[in-house]
Amino acid sequence: MNIVLIGPRCSGKTTVGRLLAERTGKTFRDTDALVEAMVGKTIESLIATRGWEIFRVLEKRAVATLAAKDRQVIATGGGAVEDRDNARNLAERGFVVWLDGRPEILMGRQEAQQRSGLVRPSLTGQDPLGEMRRVLAARRGRYESIAALRIDTTDRTAAEAADEIIATLQQEGEQPHGR
Repeated sequence: MNIVLIGPRCSGKTTVGRLLAERTGKTFRDTDALVEAMVGKTIESLIATRGWEIFRVLEKRAVATLAAKDRQVIATGGGAVEDRDNARNLAERGFVVWLDGRPEILMGRQEAQQRSGLVRPSLTGQDPLGEMRRVLAARRGRYESIAALRIDTTDRTAAEAADEIIATLQQEGEQPHGR
């Protein structure tokens, strides 16, 4: 069984995913990292040179590759579930957790990442906080439709989120440990 983390950018998917992998013995995989490995450049550079459409094609390939395997914690890009095939593949082959948060908090995390050198490309070309709110509103239904569990990471640490995921899996009779 895979544990799949979905949600908006800066909701903690990568950080929580790494902790979950460590605690469960599963392999951590990140769809964005796989796309970067496929093209040999950063997501930012890929989008700047080839555009969002090419990124989404490569993301779909990455999701299909990872969803076909087992015993992983998969962190997806925020928009991965907008593609119906991606959403279906992830939901059919894993326990899907939606990490969510208040837009103002997510935006603060994004700004902190940008100060440290991680630049996330704009999705709409509009003001960042407005963009965050619009994108969250547009994707909310898709996140809700495939998630087995929603965790608001606004006031939770990554460790608390990971603990809640493991506890929920155990309550549902799933064995979260991969090996």
